[in-house]
Amino acid sequence: MSARRPLALAATGLALALALAACGSSTNMSGMDMSSGSGSSAQAATGRDADIAFAQLMIPHHQQALEMAELALAQTTDPNITQLAEDIKAAQDPEIAQMKAWLSAWGAPEQMDGATASDGSMDHSGMDMGGMTSSGMMSDEDMQTLMAAKGADFDRMWLQMMIAHHQGAISMANQVLSTTSDAEVKQLAEAVVAGQTAEIATMQKLLAG
Repeated sequence: MSARRPLALAATGLALALALAACGSSTNMSGMDMSSGSGSSAQAATGRDADIAFAQLMIPHHQQALEMAELALAQTTDPNITQLAEDIKAAQDPEIAQMKAWLSAWGAPEQMDGATASDGSMDHSGMDMGGMTSSGMMSDEDMQTLMAAKGADFDRMWLQMMIAHHQGAISMANQVLSTTSDAEVKQLAEAVVAGQTAEIATMQKLLAG
């Protein structure tokens, strides 16, 4: 009896140790699963941050394009430029409304925090925007020069400035297309690329003519 008792205790201890080891293994696997899920969430957050930056930067970009379109409608006598200005308004007005709705749904402000630069644009230095930058924006001085122009000089300057403006929007759209997983963001960005690429081609022909 006394010889069997230590053996029995030893067997019980071994079984307990194996059970604890199994529990420990299960806990570690669970921790790995949670880590994997956390990584996916982090990727989703990064993608959404880029979507937010895109909307926050594209809204004022579009608003300036609308300002330039209104200026053309008031000053040009060229029917081709008039049509372009109307097309820009028709495309970009609803896009602004859509991006504002996104930001509201995402709980994000319409404007990105940052200091105002000397050219009137927002200074986003030191901010993580997922590589998103606003380009093609006209400075206040550019806009004042455009407003002061008349006749053929105005038309030429407007076309040149709008081409640069569109190229900036296309660059921003292509940036977000490389990061977004949101179907609506992708659809709008693709529309910007397609529509504004076509308008650039038209404006380049007008300049050449």
